[in-house]
Amino acid sequence: MGEERKTVIITGASRGIGHSVAKRFLESGWRVLTCSRDEVPPECKLIPNWTCHIPTDLGDAASVANFIEKANEVLGDGPLHALVNNAGMSPKTPFKERLGCLNGEIDAWREVFEINFFAALKLARGFATPLHRGKGAIVNVTSIAGHYVHPFAGSAYSISKAALSALTRQMAHEFAELGVRVNAVAPGEIETDMIQPEYEVLVPRIALNKMGSPEDVAGTIYFLCSEDAGYVTGSEIWVTGGQHLY
Repeated sequence: MGEERKTVIITGASRGIGHSVAKRFLESGWRVLTCSRDEVPPECKLIPNWTCHIPTDLGDAASVANFIEKANEVLGDGPLHALVNNAGMSPKTPFKERLGCLNGEIDAWREVFEINFFAALKLARGFATPLHRGKGAIVNVTSIAGHYVHPFAGSAYSISKAALSALTRQMAHEFAELGVRVNAVAPGEIETDMIQPEYEVLVPRIALNKMGSPEDVAGTIYFLCSEDAGYVTGSEIWVTGGQHLY
């Protein structure tokens, strides 16, 4: 790591992909700041590099503002080397259907966009100065569902992720003036709590004939935040096992 310990902020770090991302950075000696709706598990507080966890509701403007303020206090005048916008949601209607164009309340769509889209924009703005100091990187976690009609994702989730893909490109252009790189990873079927039994029917449509693991996504995110990806910006990397080929 050299003389300087690097610092990363990760959203949605309490479970699934976000938790694996936090572990990947911790194992590499980074200082890790996290947020999620949940408190951090007690055992994680025993890890020396885990700097702090701030319970945050990314769908609530005041909570987001508080997270930005508290995390910037932790950073002080120091640099931030990476921001991973991982948090996301895909809610169901009261009838257990995913939010579609013909069903679900419009306010529920707004909640999806607050967390899946606007939170990434707000945090990128809120940490722009320390990211500039660290010549850092932003990674947005999008989805294969943002590029194809997905049988289970629902329109609200899919469209919010498509918007996040577009935001990534625009941010890469604008943040380049700060020396900050912006990329995205688009996972396919990853074995997390979001995966239900019906997803098994999708496996034959995956070139590698298996679902991915959260560690597969975490490794790609880590690469995009590392010096090995120092000339990569404005890109979206598929982590789908080849599912996007069909």
